Amino acid sequence: MQQDNTEKAVLVHINFRNPLLSEEVEEFIQLTESAGLRNLARITGTRTVPNPRIFVGSGKLDEIRDAVNQVQADVVVFNHGLSPSQARNLEGELGCRVIDRIGLILDIFAQRARSHEGKLQVELAQLEYLSTRLVRGWTHLERQKGGIGLRGPGETQLETDRRLISKRIKTIHLQLAKVRCRRQQGKRLRKRTGTPVVSMVGYTNAGKTTLFNKLTGAGLYAADKLFATLDTTLRQVYVASGKKAILSDTVGFIRHIPPDLVRAFHGTLEEISDADLLLHVVDCTDKRQDILIRQVNDVITEIGAAHVPQIMVYSKIDAVPGQAEEISRTRGDIPEVWVSARSGAGIEGLLKILDEHLAPVRIWHTLKLPPDAGGVRACLFRSGLVLEETVDDSGNWIIDVMLDSLALQKFCHENGLDVNIVVDEL
Repeated sequence: MQQDNTEKAVLVHINFRNPLLSEEVEEFIQLTESAGLRNLARITGTRTVPNPRIFVGSGKLDEIRDAVNQVQADVVVFNHGLSPSQARNLEGELGCRVIDRIGLILDIFAQRARSHEGKLQVELAQLEYLSTRLVRGWTHLERQKGGIGLRGPGETQLETDRRLISKRIKTIHLQLAKVRCRRQQGKRLRKRTGTPVVSMVGYTNAGKTTLFNKLTGAGLYAADKLFATLDTTLRQVYVASGKKAILSDTVGFIRHIPPDLVRAFHGTLEEISDADLLLHVVDCTDKRQDILIRQVNDVITEIGAAHVPQIMVYSKIDAVPGQAEEISRTRGDIPEVWVSARSGAGIEGLLKILDEHLAPVRIWHTLKLPPDAGGVRACLFRSGLVLEETVDDSGNWIIDVMLDSLALQKFCHENGLDVNIVVDEL
């Protein structure tokens, strides 16, 4: 009989009256299951504020200890962020490993990373997280490096740990810079060819990858798990009129996303802020969808992508009895469409909406370029956008072009031009 090596866990969830400290217990259970833990006991409680030394009260600590001893747990997982001192005190009291919500998410990310960049980003986030809480001395690093010959003269063990972590963080930053440079080359190529980029965003497990596979035929791994997708993937997609776009599948968001993750995945998240359009995928079966939409939009704002237009895509309509197969409407300035990636319902309607938003209306603009802007003028002529050109008494070029307003803004930004070159009243 094969031995089960899955770690046995005791889960701890505390309800706080302050909503900023509260977390979802159902989501917590999904996270632990995604990490591959065997959840053998669950301890819940209610507090006004965390205990500064052990996070929970002394009575609740005794309850957790009893559960650990009863199920012979390998780890206690808290559905909250713990300070380094709280984690250290709890490990001393409970006699086993203690990890918090952030450590749990990082562990899931470490399991899911497949690409070279993804592995580097996860390692960077883990090291930055670890650097603030070296509470177990050498035990973490010795599994990777070994201790003999690495200790500097006159250094304590803690100082050596910090020095090795700092050195590795610098190395990863250099490697990520090289990866980011290659990605920038791909972005420049897409800009030259005029291929629009559509980025899929949404809460984790909203159905993004299943929809991505349906639209592109990519065959990526998709599962009913949190953070089943970690690495960003780019594929071609053809919209209703046959025009080509680049569709990117990105990591799902989660509430109270760890700052270390945002920093480590900055390069990948640039794909979202540089996109021409966002498909905001929402699980229509989730009763918390309004809350999750706000949380995703908060992260979008945090990474500097609030300016990118969105289409709301409500997925998994096949799981909702009586839901119409193809519905679309517009709420304010944001279009909404309902789809099922499994049955294909609503996919044609989504492709039509994509087609409409990737074909912006070109209008007549008049630009006034100074005499020293010959390079910019040549660029306009090479692009085939120029309708007519004249020269005024001061030697300025008055150029009529036909393009959409967003493309004009991008053109001015990329060429270092002030928007005042647009003088449509002429």
